[in-house]
Amino acid sequence: MTQRMQEPGRVQGLPITDHQGLQQALQEANLPSLLMVYVQLSGDEAMLDAFASHLQSIYTTEVSEVPEDLATDLRQRLFALLTAEEPINEPPLSTDFVRHMMSVSVGEAVDPELVPVLYDQMGFERPVPRKEQPGRPQPPADFRVLVIGGGMSGIAAGVKLGEAGYNYVIAEKNSELGGTWWENRYPGVGLDTPSHFYAYSFAQSPDWSHYHPKGPEIERYLLNVADQYGVRERVQFNTRVTALRWDEHASLWRVSLESQGEVSEESFQAVINGHGILNRWRMPDIPGLKDFQGVAMHTAGWDPEVDLKGKRVAIIGTGASGAQLAVAIAPEASQLTVFQRSRHWVMNNPEIHLGVTEGVKFALRHIPHYMEWFRFRVYWFTGDGLYGNVLRDPTWEDQSLSISAQNDGARQYALAYMQRKFADRPDLLEKMQPDYPIFGKRIVLDADGGWLDTLKQPNVSLETAGIERIVENGILTRDGRLIEVDVIALATGFELAPALGSMQVFGRGGVEAGAVWGRDEARSYLGIMVPGYPNFFMTQGPNSAPNHAAGVNMVIESQVNYIIEALDLLVARGAKALEPTEAAYREWNERVDSQMQNMVWLHPKASSYYLNSKGRNWVSCPFRLADYWSMVREPDPEALVLK
Repeated sequence: MTQRMQEPGRVQGLPITDHQGLQQALQEANLPSLLMVYVQLSGDEAMLDAFASHLQSIYTTEVSEVPEDLATDLRQRLFALLTAEEPINEPPLSTDFVRHMMSVSVGEAVDPELVPVLYDQMGFERPVPRKEQPGRPQPPADFRVLVIGGGMSGIAAGVKLGEAGYNYVIAEKNSELGGTWWENRYPGVGLDTPSHFYAYSFAQSPDWSHYHPKGPEIERYLLNVADQYGVRERVQFNTRVTALRWDEHASLWRVSLESQGEVSEESFQAVINGHGILNRWRMPDIPGLKDFQGVAMHTAGWDPEVDLKGKRVAIIGTGASGAQLAVAIAPEASQLTVFQRSRHWVMNNPEIHLGVTEGVKFALRHIPHYMEWFRFRVYWFTGDGLYGNVLRDPTWEDQSLSISAQNDGARQYALAYMQRKFADRPDLLEKMQPDYPIFGKRIVLDADGGWLDTLKQPNVSLETAGIERIVENGILTRDGRLIEVDVIALATGFELAPALGSMQVFGRGGVEAGAVWGRDEARSYLGIMVPGYPNFFMTQGPNSAPNHAAGVNMVIESQVNYIIEALDLLVARGAKALEPTEAAYREWNERVDSQMQNMVWLHPKASSYYLNSKGRNWVSCPFRLADYWSMVREPDPEALVLK
């Protein structure tokens, strides 16, 4: 890692001549992020120290506000600096100094080992594209890479493969890119990860309209990135990969592709499976579903032509999708009945519906380094800062409802919100309050005017009796009541198993991966590779999902970086095939299984889609984002077999 945040030199984009816009930005932008900008541009350590005692972690119970005169002084200094006619030459900053800045910004110590991760994810380092790096062996022109899927993983892989000079093709089953965000079009679909962290680190956007935007805006962002980096021209749309067969003699993957009813075969030196884990609907096993005479549709297969105005609607499921959908359609439905299958913790996030102001957008667009420092804070407080919520403290005495002090604090925060919202509806609190530790499964984010308020509306009811069966005109509950409905919305999630879906992958000796894994026993090395399947890579593979926090984008970027490092190693060694050793594979899985015993997801009261039929969590990564980033930063040649 470099010893400076960046090489000192003249700051681009200055002076800022829109003084009115800048003044508005300085008033509305995040104050700790503005402080970091000022210190980075000026090297003024005294100003940093002046703020240190006033900036606290958002997780602390202590209350300390920045004095108004100090805040005003910072804004005035920064205004003068950003509007000065004289060029600004940034001072060189050591990593120790930057770590001190980071620690002041978030009000808690930042470990030295985290600094390389933060440099990368904040976007301060802009590495030279691989194909332009001197001395790097260039991949042969006939070395072809297939990327399966054109969602967040596929687009990231396309961008980085292109920058590395690889000849790649993306096979996308749909008619457009975007993956989950192209497919999921139900009313209210949105992002529970903050937008300024969800974006790629190499393509951060200052233009988000909300801190948690809706689906169409996220899709537009991904399409813009694909167009900006020339990814679209490498995509074969309406093309599904049905089978992969490793040709040991030629060291090639023979790939069966289906498009418009026709099947063809192409050959590739390497394959990256980026089809994600949330791409197959889970249809509930409810008797009589096919007998229903009204409209029944899954949230992931929503038909926007269906008019819900004045209709009697049932939503089955109270997870994130069900909650978002209910808030969006309750105002137009004559009656909305929500069927709760399991209880979810609901946590108040005031930013969930909050728009990004024009002043903040100005800061993101025009104030040098503001976007990077703002992203840092978002990562810190919605990423690894939440890890303590899922890590069991063995000294915590009563672990029936919480597993650590931090987890208990989060539980009390969520419970207080639910109690406040349902102060006048104790019946709803009794129905919804979970009996397992918070974060045992995915939480639902809410805010005033959202999910819990919707459940209190006069035309909305919450059913917990359970569903006996579906009949022609409605839903029959287990206590014998018939609830007549016109539309049934199935917010029942996704089918994660088998991990490869219907796609068959035949490795060395013709061994099919599904036969090795079984339906829901998928394992891998680092969530990326599997012994016996050379040059076959995955993103979001087994035990790599960041289920303790936001950060799927960070995991994807880390995995894509590892994959291209592995391909570069293959090319540099003049080899044709690369796969992990059995020893490395076993060691990784033993490490995962050992750490998983310390995680909230295995709490006896927590049941979620993370667990397979044997109770093993095969989805979640039990390590911090920063730890996983470090683990997959580059391949360990000793853990690989190259031939």
